[in-house]
Amino acid sequence: MNYYLYIILAYLLGLTAYNIRRSRQIRSQEDFMVAGRSLSLTKMVFTLVCTWIGSGTFIAGAEFASYAGWSAVWQPAGAFLGIAIIYFVAAKIRTFGQYTIGDILEVRYGRFARLFGAIALIIAFTTIVSYQFRAGGEILNVVTDGAVSPEVGQTLAAVFVILFVAVGGMVAVAHTDLPNGIIIVTACLLAFPFVVSTAGGWSHAHDVLPAGHFEVFSPDFGKYPALKALSYFLSTLFLLLGVQSMYQKFYAAKSPAEARRATAIWIVGTIIVETIVIGIAVYAYSYNVEHRMNWSGRALVLNAARYMVPAPVGVLLLGAACAVVLSTGMNYLLSSSSNLIRDIYQKTINPASDPGKMVGLQKAFIVVTGVCAFLMIFVPTYLESEISVLRYAYFAYTMYGVSVTPALFAALTWKRATRQGGVASIVGGALATIFFEVLLPYLAPSIVVGTDAWGIPSFYPAALISIGLLVAVSLLTPPPEPKALEKLFPAAAAGAR
Repeated sequence: MNYYLYIILAYLLGLTAYNIRRSRQIRSQEDFMVAGRSLSLTKMVFTLVCTWIGSGTFIAGAEFASYAGWSAVWQPAGAFLGIAIIYFVAAKIRTFGQYTIGDILEVRYGRFARLFGAIALIIAFTTIVSYQFRAGGEILNVVTDGAVSPEVGQTLAAVFVILFVAVGGMVAVAHTDLPNGIIIVTACLLAFPFVVSTAGGWSHAHDVLPAGHFEVFSPDFGKYPALKALSYFLSTLFLLLGVQSMYQKFYAAKSPAEARRATAIWIVGTIIVETIVIGIAVYAYSYNVEHRMNWSGRALVLNAARYMVPAPVGVLLLGAACAVVLSTGMNYLLSSSSNLIRDIYQKTINPASDPGKMVGLQKAFIVVTGVCAFLMIFVPTYLESEISVLRYAYFAYTMYGVSVTPALFAALTWKRATRQGGVASIVGGALATIFFEVLLPYLAPSIVVGTDAWGIPSFYPAALISIGLLVAVSLLTPPPEPKALEKLFPAAAAGAR
């Protein structure tokens, strides 16, 4: 164990020292939230990779691949298309140059949209942070051969992430994402051929695993496999199109051109890492089945690092797993606290707040949000409930994707979207997700097939309600005034005058 653990701890201590040094450069709220809008192309690329690649890839993706095989690619594939779409609006996002997506929502839809959007985002992002903590506990458990339990490990991960973000904000997050991103990409590229070879080669997995692991739509997807696969694809796509952590990185870029170039490279890195991690999990699972190793699905990549690759590569892959958990936890914790400070406190509770005091207050909000995220994972742990990172991820993706993304993307691309339509979409999408994901299975468990009511993934009815309200209410209400469009569509507003 123990050199794996010691090397990883040394790396984390190095990041901490770097964070403390960087934190001394923070002079303003702009430094803390968007790194002074100074990120270069290289830092932009790797911080975008680290923003997106998290425990949803290394832990939930492995859990998914253990029963769905290569069909697990459906979930990350939504991001591939999403990044391609974002490429065309990345420069506009940077030109707008604010702090949170709430700034966009308020310009187009008013303060209520900003408030409701912030609430939906905080719920979704706090959920994402919570399962990063759990993933950190799983990693420590594997690295220490069980000496550190997942419960203790998730507590240690939570303490580290909360303190790290509270000290350095975006300055620390973005600059430490550079080495983290390099480790993630390098480790995946080096580990994959060793895992395939140890598992018996390309074709051997076909002899060991069920045929469903190599089908386009896994039979284990439930009553309607194609619908389930598409729901994973769409929930990821919708999250990616509106994820605030990414928008904050665009705001932090040196220029609109840098933001767009970084997006073009980001898509390549994401496709490589996401696909390779699924591949590692599939071949690790075939090795697990053949040799009866009794590895859990969510720990497949971690155990592959321990037993299926040379030690230096294993250290790198475990380091990558730590990096993705920490970087994603930090990104989403900073992002949700930004909504608390910017969209709720500064815009709703205390509009006359002193900007000079906002950095200290946001640090307090980071701690509060982090504690709430920890409780979301601690309470199920204490009650001895089954914890699935994949399930947490799907709820968070759906909540954010259907409540915020349709209104947000319409704000950037559809001039006819109105205030009433945007608010109706945000509120309707959030309530629909809670109803179909949480309330309906509890109130009527007899209708649940697998994990979905009537076997139909909750994403579909929730998304239909959100998009339907956006379009219908916008078309039934007067179009927006030219003034409401001028910040995002300056040419259209000028033409109207």
